[in-house]
Amino acid sequence: MGTERLDPVERLLAERACERVVLDFVHRLDLGEPASVAELFTPEGVWQWPGGGRRVAGREALRAYFGSRPADRLSRRMCTNVRVTVESPDTAAATTYFATYRADGHTGGLVPPGPPVNVGHYEDAFRRTGESWLIERRTLVLAFGGHTPRIDRDARP
Repeated sequence: MGTERLDPVERLLAERACERVVLDFVHRLDLGEPASVAELFTPEGVWQWPGGGRRVAGREALRAYFGSRPADRLSRRMCTNVRVTVESPDTAAATTYFATYRADGHTGGLVPPGPPVNVGHYEDAFRRTGESWLIERRTLVLAFGGHTPRIDRDARP
């Protein structure tokens, strides 16, 4: 069954569910528990960053990977242009543009603004499992990238 046979409301609901997973991903990394990102992936889900040579597969490995981020890391990801394409009743793909602002050494307070450390897009493959849509594969593609700065405690406003 192709997407042309999907009910328009079902297509819209699938698109919105996938968009919500995209937003939950960045929310959990920036404001929640980073290790819980693993629950947004299928059990055999993959996160890969070909430009950085990283590939993490399976929920346990994803939980360990995302849970290992530095405790003093402050980050905010700005996502836009989320374009979901429903491919079948149980599969979808998406492209999402992002900019990541990040600094290590955060112990509280306001951090002086700086440029984003990464700008690029995510390429996602989603699979519906039961009533939920989950990430089957997320590929990070960077157009601009740099190192994560460390906050100089004397440079705070």
